Amino acid sequence: MPDIPARYWIMIFTLGFVWGSTFLLTELAIKELSPLWLATSRICFGSVLLTLFWGLRGFKLFADKTAWGSLTFTAIFSSVVPFFLIGWGQQYVTSGFAGISMAAIALMILPLAHVFLPDEKMNTRKVMGFVVGFIGVAFLMGGDVFASSGSELETWGRFSLLGATACYAVCSIVLRRMPAIDPIGLATMLLLIGAVVILPLALVLEGPPPAVTQNTVIVVAVLGLISTAAANLLRVLVIREAGSTFMSLVNYQVPVWSVIMGALILGEPLPAALLLALLLILSGVAVSQYGALKRLFTR
Repeated sequence: MPDIPARYWIMIFTLGFVWGSTFLLTELAIKELSPLWLATSRICFGSVLLTLFWGLRGFKLFADKTAWGSLTFTAIFSSVVPFFLIGWGQQYVTSGFAGISMAAIALMILPLAHVFLPDEKMNTRKVMGFVVGFIGVAFLMGGDVFASSGSELETWGRFSLLGATACYAVCSIVLRRMPAIDPIGLATMLLLIGAVVILPLALVLEGPPPAVTQNTVIVVAVLGLISTAAANLLRVLVIREAGSTFMSLVNYQVPVWSVIMGALILGEPLPAALLLALLLILSGVAVSQYGALKRLFTR
């Protein structure tokens, strides 16, 4: 077992729980907020907290070479687009489905990294993990995904969640190719740019935000301040001080927490196909990351 201080284990389990609960909170918020205003509120709440923290560090950003184009692209496709897609999709699918679909991010990164990152080529083990995980995604989507059986909105809801997953995977590759950058400044700018893009868009397309109950305000505040801002800060600390491989352990927790919370709190069903998809996707991720995980736990 590696000599990783207990505080990092606490951080990693906290992140798994917080991100796993995001889909439960989204399910509650979309009862009163449109997907666009939910995404807008989450981004704006999170950007305020991160800007305050970033200011304490002197607003540092790029170390030398700038990359505003990549930063803007990542801001739009790591917050604006996926937050909207998750909110829209969860109108028609369960929070458990949403959480499990996010586990596919690690699988989608594999072929992208093979093409765009010279030092992360696919090998036999990674291909096997990808295939197993892909079968899990197929189970997750369901055999009737292309059938016109009256469940068209649920089908599009599933695609919407996988679209958000693809956004996160692509942005992970773009971020790795960016020049040296302050991690806190990066996390903050992603939300600030996202707020500049989505707030005018929401006002033009839907007008002022609707009046909501106090409970919904609290839910949205938690999504923005804790699930978005605070969790990203915690993520930065774990990656910088314990390593990205250790951070990957979150991938195994998020779908499990989302399924548990959806079943216990929202009373969502747990069909065998959903649980099988969860098992296959996590198995695929484990196989593809086996080498890194083995080094982590035996170094």
